[in-house]
Amino acid sequence: MFESVQGLLDEHDAIQAQLGDPAVYADQRLARKLGRRSAELNGIVEAYHKWEALRDDLAAAQEMAAEDPEFAAEVPELEAAMEAASAKLRRLLIPRDPDDARNVILEVKGGEGGDEAALFAGDLLRMYTRYAESRGWKTELISATESDLGGYKDVQMAVKGNSNDPAEGVYARLKFEGGVHRVQRVPVTESQGRIHTSAAGVLVLPEVDEPEELDINQNDLKIDVYRSSGPGGQSVNTTDSAVRITHLPTGIVVAMQNEKSQLQNREAGMRVLRARILAHQQEIIDAENSAQRKSQIRTMDRSERIRTYNYPENRIADHRTGYKAYNLDQVMNGDLEPVIQSAIEMDEQARLDAIGE
Repeated sequence: MFESVQGLLDEHDAIQAQLGDPAVYADQRLARKLGRRSAELNGIVEAYHKWEALRDDLAAAQEMAAEDPEFAAEVPELEAAMEAASAKLRRLLIPRDPDDARNVILEVKGGEGGDEAALFAGDLLRMYTRYAESRGWKTELISATESDLGGYKDVQMAVKGNSNDPAEGVYARLKFEGGVHRVQRVPVTESQGRIHTSAAGVLVLPEVDEPEELDINQNDLKIDVYRSSGPGGQSVNTTDSAVRITHLPTGIVVAMQNEKSQLQNREAGMRVLRARILAHQQEIIDAENSAQRKSQIRTMDRSERIRTYNYPENRIADHRTGYKAYNLDQVMNGDLEPVIQSAIEMDEQARLDAIGE
C-alpha cells in the first residue's frame, strides 16, 4: 500500500538539499518553484510517517494481544486511527491542479437585471474582498466600469496570497467560484416591494507569476488606443489613454481604461491578457484529458448557474454541492469558507472516484 510514496520521499529529500544551497536563491523563479513543491510534499511526508508509525504500532499490538489484554484493548483504537490516517494520506496523494498555488485575477460582471445586477456584482466584489482579508491576502483593483447607481458593470481584482502550500493557494480556494451567481431580492429601484431575480458572472483566472513564464509574440498582438469613458459614456480623458489588446491567435480581447496613462493601461491589460491566455491553454489541456477529468468541478461550463443568494430567506444555496445555509448576511460579509470547502471536498471526492475507476 502507498508504494508510490517512496519516490515522493526521495524527491522531498532532494528538494530540501537544494533549498539548503544559497546558490539556488540567485534564481528566484527556481527558488519559488522549489519552495512550492516542498510545501506540497511536506504534508505528504508528515502524513506518511504518521501512517507508518500507526502501522507499526498496530502490528505490535496485534502480536501481543493474545498475551496481554491491554494490548488487545488498543487494537480497535489503533485500527480506527490507521483508517483515518490512510484516508488522509490517500487524499494528499491525489494529483493537484498545477495552478493551485497561483494568485488570481477575479472578474465579476453584472448579468441579466441591469442596475440591480450591477449592484449585486458590487456586493460579490465586497464579499470576495472581505474573504481575502480574513485569510490575510492582498487585493488590488485592476479595472472597473461603474454603473450609474454605484455598482459594477464589470470589475477585475487581483488577489495575492501568502502561502507556498498549494492547498492554501488563492487559486486552490477560489477556482470553484467561477460561474453564474443568481440573486433574489427586492431591488433598491423597486417601489412595489416585489422580489426580482438577477445574476452576475464570476471568472477566476490563475495569474502568471512572471511575464517571462508565458511567451507572447508581440507580432501576435493588435493594440488599439482610444479615449476612456465613464458611466453613461461621457469622456473622462482628453487623450487616447485607454487600450484594447487583441491576441490574434486566440481571439482574446482585453480592454483597459482605469489608469491615467496609456502605458499603465497597457501594462494592466497585458497582466490580464497573460492570465486569460494561461487559462485558455489549461482549458485545451482539460479538453484533451476530459476522459480522465470528467468528474471534476473545474470542467463545468462557466455559464452554469452555480449558486443562489436569497435575501428574503437569508439563504445561500450551492447547486453543485448541495450546500445550503441560512446565514447569507454573514456570507456576504466574507464568511465564505464553509461554502468554498464544500466545493473543494466534492472535487476531492470526484478525484478519488476517478482514481478508483
